[in-house]
Amino acid sequence: MKNFSLGILLVFSVMAQAQIARVEPPFWWEGMQRDSLQLLVYGKDIASYEVEASAEMPILEVTKTENPNYLFVTINSASVGAGDYELRFQKEGSPQIKQPYSFKKRREHSALRKGFDNADLIYLLMPDRFANGNPAGDSHPRMVEKADRTKPGGRHGGDIKGIIDHLDYLKDLGATAIWSTPLCEDDDEAYSYHGYAQSDVYAIDPRYGSNEDYVQLSAELHKRGMKLIHDYVTNHWGLQHWIIQDLPTRDWIHQFDAFTNTNHRMTTQFDPYAAQIDQKIYEEGWFVPTMPDLNQNNPLVLNYLIQNAIWWVEYADLDGLRVDTYSYNHKQGIAKWTKALMDEYPNFNIVGEVWLHDSAQIAYWQKDSKIGALQDYNTHLPTVMDFTLHDALDKIFVEEEQWDQGVTRVYENFVNDLFYPNPNNILVFAENHDTQRFNTRVKGAFEDYKLAMSLICTTRGIPQVYYGSEIGMQGDKNKGDGDIRHDFPGGWPADKQNAFLPQSEKNGRNAYQEQYFNFSKKLFNWRKANPVVHTGKLLQYVPDKNLYVYFRYNAEGDRVMVILNLSRKKQTLDLKRFAEGLAGHKQGLELLTGKALQLTDTLSVMPRTPMIINLTR
Repeated sequence: MKNFSLGILLVFSVMAQAQIARVEPPFWWEGMQRDSLQLLVYGKDIASYEVEASAEMPILEVTKTENPNYLFVTINSASVGAGDYELRFQKEGSPQIKQPYSFKKRREHSALRKGFDNADLIYLLMPDRFANGNPAGDSHPRMVEKADRTKPGGRHGGDIKGIIDHLDYLKDLGATAIWSTPLCEDDDEAYSYHGYAQSDVYAIDPRYGSNEDYVQLSAELHKRGMKLIHDYVTNHWGLQHWIIQDLPTRDWIHQFDAFTNTNHRMTTQFDPYAAQIDQKIYEEGWFVPTMPDLNQNNPLVLNYLIQNAIWWVEYADLDGLRVDTYSYNHKQGIAKWTKALMDEYPNFNIVGEVWLHDSAQIAYWQKDSKIGALQDYNTHLPTVMDFTLHDALDKIFVEEEQWDQGVTRVYENFVNDLFYPNPNNILVFAENHDTQRFNTRVKGAFEDYKLAMSLICTTRGIPQVYYGSEIGMQGDKNKGDGDIRHDFPGGWPADKQNAFLPQSEKNGRNAYQEQYFNFSKKLFNWRKANPVVHTGKLLQYVPDKNLYVYFRYNAEGDRVMVILNLSRKKQTLDLKRFAEGLAGHKQGLELLTGKALQLTDTLSVMPRTPMIINLTR
């Protein structure tokens, strides 16, 4: 492991003035389901001290490691009420150190908070690229990388205030939840804007704002009936994380004699024939050289990650977590982490990134998977991401109909729902911050965007859209990640055009952007108001001539017919074939055109066109 002497000297310069440099979690709450709390105490030679606590906060165990600068103090928190307490550290010949510690009162019904679900439409944004509400904070004297919008991979200055300033835009669009890529401190020398190499997991990056600003973002969302999803990273931190610079134990992270990159072979996690070395390198190899791989098999690490995630849920009043590189973690460790969160918040939701290209393999990672049960494994993870549907959307718009191509790929994807224990709790998407921009993939074809979004918003699962797509934003991943993460036009004071504003306003959206926005707004808000596409059953028909038909219906009698014509020809449907789906309905109102339809004999569908029909009798 590299010798981080400079970082240690900087930390200990603080310790010279305050013997205890850090206590984490910095505070806790009364009445939690977990009945113990393990405090990480960091200070120069702190392990040479004896520790005691207020009588109301009894110590269960004190753990020392090979690094004398750490103590792990486990307290019985079951009966600790809200209030201020004290830890006392004593050493013969040295002054006593008194460390205050507080427990706070929980929000009412905090334990029963309801997470995001299939009634939501999630808007994924990258805060550095969305909007700059406080230009004065673009750079920070304590942080290494400074703002420079000329660099595609540099920091551009987007922040929490910029998000708050545009929440009304997002609500008007029809989004009901925000998933922001990580906002915690990332002090990498370069490419720190993405936030996945965190240097302090208890602090919001000061270039985005403060912890208090993040709490305000959550509160402002909740005022609007919207939700906040926190992007959490259990697999790795950044090299600049203060713990990485002075490890409590050598096995806090995975280490090799020489740098070893993960082989990215996720299948080794469940391959019954996997070689141990391949499995080890996948699980313990580093994602990139600047991201040390955390060892969730170490109980101290696992407990730290569990408590940190709970702390953020409680502190920021979160509605869900998205877990980066979920399946790269130690398999048993991440299951324990997930179960601990769900035990604390039984109505919560967590979505894990499991980037695989086979439905059965993705299903292995969802809670109560019958496939996982073959190996006596249960992640307890409520939600996974439908990467196979994304794969299909990556191809179908450039293919003509063949037996196994074109829109048939979408049909076959849903056939494979038999593998999932809960197919309604799957995240569906056409793109995200790591993939090719959809509008670039289809070369800016508005009709293809309409088809893709109509599918995402009407099929089973939880739809997720990526910032800027609603105005036709493009970007080519082949040119680098910076190109798929452009600044949202109008998010910066100096921008000449403001796509947050309608075309009718000065410098507002242009005609190209306006058509995308108007379509997206109509579709997203329609979805929000129609529970049948949240929880209704799905009935699908085998595609014919690159045209796909399915229905959503529920016990209340609501029924929607969806038609996706990906062919370049007008087609006429014989409605007798769809009698089961129509269930006696002979009329309907088509959402996108507003036309009333008679559904008795045949129905004409224009080329490259979606139809969403609310059925009536």
